[in-house]
Amino acid sequence: MPPLAPVLLATFALWPDTAQNTALSVRTLCWHVAEAAGIGPLSESLKWGQPAWRPIKPRTGSTLRMSWRADAPDRLDLFVDCKTDLAARVTAQFPDAFDSDARRRLTIATVAPVPEDALRHLAHQTFTYHLRKAA
Repeated sequence: MPPLAPVLLATFALWPDTAQNTALSVRTLCWHVAEAAGIGPLSESLKWGQPAWRPIKPRTGSTLRMSWRADAPDRLDLFVDCKTDLAARVTAQFPDAFDSDARRRLTIATVAPVPEDALRHLAHQTFTYHLRKAA
């Protein structure tokens, strides 16, 4: 896993410790999922001012974004492309892991253990989305 991109480091530095710790756990999990899936490295950037991960290789997968807001300090929102059914499928499989709108937003608490199995599934489904669609 590469060092944290400076733009993400600067963004995370603005968040409280609990949000930073959860965000770093999610990031680590994303990189491990990409490696295990054999899809190559991820791009790490800000999309709409939010940390985002996506496979570098074209037509492999979709973007997973993360957001923290001061008006909801004990949670992180994860976003998938709203033109997919990813949020609905992951929510159906892991109904207790996220607070979800079943369209594009899945929320996790920063003051509870990270739902690793559910997040691993979400990352895998997101990062391999186009591969599965083409199959």
